[in-house]
Amino acid sequence: MRIPAVGERATRSMTVTDESIALFARLSGDRNPLHFDDGFARGIGFAGRIAHGALTTSLLSAILGMDLPGPGSILLEQRVRFLAPVRPGDTIDAALEVTTVRAEKPIVTLAARIACRETLVAEGELVVLLRDPGAR
Repeated sequence: MRIPAVGERATRSMTVTDESIALFARLSGDRNPLHFDDGFARGIGFAGRIAHGALTTSLLSAILGMDLPGPGSILLEQRVRFLAPVRPGDTIDAALEVTTVRAEKPIVTLAARIACRETLVAEGELVVLLRDPGAR
């Protein structure tokens, strides 16, 4: 098992589509009209319907499990602040950066940022336990 170093960084991008919103709703059971009805969303202060917050942060899960730290990562804690809405058609760019490593455990803390164009839409922190996928 490789323990990442402080400062290591990984990124991924995703375009949020009507299909991804519908699939996420089907998977999660969250059919809040905020995600499907422009009129409803405008009625509560948005420019139109928005993506699920958890769909937006799912990109962090992809980075965590596949890139940094990668396979064998077990999410222990996630704190995220949502700063701006993500709408259908938006491309979001997510980044995780290692901020702390406790090699004796081994536990890694990562700073998380998700942006759409120049707008920061979410930020937070993830705490991860590393397990060696080759150990049994």
